[in-house]
Amino acid sequence: MTIRSVITACGGYLPEKIVTNADMEKIVDTTDEWIQQRTGIKERHMAAADEKTSDMAIAAAKEALLHGSYKGEDIDGIIVATCTPDNTFPSIAIRVQDALDIPPGLAFDVQAVCSGFIYALSVANSFIQTGLARRILVIGAEKMTSILNWDDRATCVLFGDGAGAIVLEADEAAQGSLEDRGVLSTHLYANGHLKDLLYTTGGGTGNNDKPDHVMMEGRDVFRHAVQYMSDIVNEVLEHNHISPDDIDWLVPHQANIRIIEATAKKLDMSMDQVIVTVDRHGNTSAASIPLALNEAVRSGQVKQGDLLLMEALGAGLTWGAALVRF
Repeated sequence: MTIRSVITACGGYLPEKIVTNADMEKIVDTTDEWIQQRTGIKERHMAAADEKTSDMAIAAAKEALLHGSYKGEDIDGIIVATCTPDNTFPSIAIRVQDALDIPPGLAFDVQAVCSGFIYALSVANSFIQTGLARRILVIGAEKMTSILNWDDRATCVLFGDGAGAIVLEADEAAQGSLEDRGVLSTHLYANGHLKDLLYTTGGGTGNNDKPDHVMMEGRDVFRHAVQYMSDIVNEVLEHNHISPDDIDWLVPHQANIRIIEATAKKLDMSMDQVIVTVDRHGNTSAASIPLALNEAVRSGQVKQGDLLLMEALGAGLTWGAALVRF
């Protein structure tokens, strides 16, 4: 018997406030043209001052439960990917568990920044395959605007806030075929030697006296992102004995349209087969892939049976990919 982890529901949440590039022009020395040419971003959502990461995670989780006709009692695990928790502890997952009246079971956060959702998906898949859980909420939630230096035009224009969620459920009827629905493979990496390319200046036990701001060596991150995404795409294809033609949709981390286009080109894939939300969401870190997936499912682009390649790169540097039959 083969147990597959199947995505059975999804949900998303975006804060009400939209910050356009024209708005950014009033804050820092930048232009709409400069931002769009380098990133593809036109606007992003910004959480209210009193709106926490947990609030967004709970909202996205509620929508996922509604989408799948689930109740809190149907869930036996919660994994949240975030680098912007409300507090050091308790975790966002614990807050979701309490808010949705989910019974005792596994609940914790993972931190791999923009790669966080792929990491969380991989961990949840392992729990389900080993029989430790049957139905897990996997959430990516971020309030990135809370850690930006609004005087740094190189970084403050890039990020936005939001949350996305899926329900991952055990399917014991799977035969282990590529045609079966579910998570087919996950691939995770990190290179700590590149930790100084993308980091925050404050927070944690070592930097409590400094403001918590994102710092980035943009050109170096871009160069490594293009290379690592190319490498991991090849790995996914080889591992699963498939060709790019077999993939229906690329669902990438939404950081930069040029990185997304480079990955699509590597797959010889039309941009019509790529889910793109970076223009409207900006970089929502761990929330970007589940938010993009939710939009694609709700719009009817992604349908049951489609083969999806999800991939991301984030600070660390961390990177990862997942091949999923939706």
